[in-house]
Amino acid sequence: MRPQIVLFGDSITAQSFRSGGWGSALADAYSRKADVVVRGYGGYNTRWALFLLHHIFPLGSSTSPVATTIFFGANDAALKGRTSDRQHVPVEEYKDNIRKMVLHLKKCSPTMLIVLVTPPPVDEAGRQSYAESIYGEKAMKEPERTNETTGIYAQHCVALAEELGLRCVNLWSKMQETNDWQKKYLSDGLHLTPQGNGVVYEEVSRVFREAWLSPEEMPFDFPHHSEIDGENPSKAFQDRCL
Repeated sequence: MRPQIVLFGDSITAQSFRSGGWGSALADAYSRKADVVVRGYGGYNTRWALFLLHHIFPLGSSTSPVATTIFFGANDAALKGRTSDRQHVPVEEYKDNIRKMVLHLKKCSPTMLIVLVTPPPVDEAGRQSYAESIYGEKAMKEPERTNETTGIYAQHCVALAEELGLRCVNLWSKMQETNDWQKKYLSDGLHLTPQGNGVVYEEVSRVFREAWLSPEEMPFDFPHHSEIDGENPSKAFQDRCL
């Protein structure tokens, strides 16, 4: 049975298997080496995601993932008193919720590679333009998220990773290293363009390789076709299939 890599997060994870998505790119990189499983829940914050832990990662399972990405915060960072108020989670609770997720995963498998991913930056003007294109004059007048506030959540995510000795992708900082990141990486001020997905893929891939999960070093699930003798095919399958 192939090992599993689980992508756990909100809509940015849920959309990762769309054309040009970072999840589909990972699935391609690990093809025939590991199954990349998407568990993304649009609109979810960490408070709601905690209810899913025992369903997605049951304790006592004999098939725990070899690696999991935890990618939340974009909704937790929604501002209190604005149009996405219902999704808001205070930053200290956000950090504690991520900690609970990590501790649960470690109970599932002490050897699991756990990678925290910070929320991406927010383009407030892009969010406003998107809202106006959908709602017209009824669109929000004040931003429901700000880049500054989201950056605070990103900092707490990075600090928690350091505290727990985990690997972390600081997407909030990484994306802002590029000029015109607002248009290049974000489709609506929050969600990712294909280029934005490319950044996530490159960063997650780099972290996996720096750990011990390089696809080039993992065996195929079944023999490569070049190993199969046309006259005696069973020989190639004896060790793994018969």
